[in-house]
Amino acid sequence: MALVSMKEMLIKAKEEKYAVGQYNINNLEFTQAILLAAQEEKSPVILGVSEGAAKYMGGFVSVVYMVKGLIESYGITVPVAIHLDHGSSFDKCKEAIDAGFTSVMIDASHHPFEENIEITSQVVEYAHAKGVSVEAELGTVGGDEDGVTGGIIYADPEECRKMVAETAIDCLAPALGSVHGPYKGEPNLGFKEMEEISNLADLPLVLHGGTGIPTKDIQRSISLGTAKINVNTENQIAATKVVREVLANDTKVYDPRKYLAPAREAIKTTVIGKMREFGSSQKA
Repeated sequence: MALVSMKEMLIKAKEEKYAVGQYNINNLEFTQAILLAAQEEKSPVILGVSEGAAKYMGGFVSVVYMVKGLIESYGITVPVAIHLDHGSSFDKCKEAIDAGFTSVMIDASHHPFEENIEITSQVVEYAHAKGVSVEAELGTVGGDEDGVTGGIIYADPEECRKMVAETAIDCLAPALGSVHGPYKGEPNLGFKEMEEISNLADLPLVLHGGTGIPTKDIQRSISLGTAKINVNTENQIAATKVVREVLANDTKVYDPRKYLAPAREAIKTTVIGKMREFGSSQKA
């Protein structure tokens, strides 16, 4: 199947009360594992690509060619979106779109509110003309992920309403207590704010920092309008754990396929579990 934007898959998810996972890709094995999991589970899927990961993999164009090649080789038939995660500027979003990304996130949340709206509007205008979906963020998601660092600052519901009204974004990531990376203790999500923002914004919400959030909180978030949940750390931990085990058990191993193949399988297993937890299995 050809690559698609996130717009339709997230509208459907919100209506039918499940969430589509964004699983970040960091190399070939991550991409293989996530696509194979999606096909096996008959789940729509979003491949998240941070600017740092894109650079590591050779740039936005290389990422698109790799994904398209795997979709063709594996005969993938489920909807797949390639999404720029935490795009830092209009120029970076434009570069990703021009390379063939089907979705972008513009993260101007660290700018003053009016400037955030201005930058986001620019991205929306360029993206929508090319059929590309746009995600924006308000507030600050805590933690540290690929150079994106912040303490938690909750999104303001009225600012969320204004952002949606003035920019025509396709989905919104309001910061409501989740963090990037592993949690220290139990996550404390702002469900009251989530419900208010969902009612005011009336479009699919996005939950960043999906690793380590209890299933009951995931399900409550989905019931309140969350239609996209981002996962990266959990897959990285699963893959690295297996690599460590393989190398510890056999000190003579030197062929990278001997430890990358089991790592790939660990990612696939983790993603399948997430797809079932989010309710996206059998929804393609």
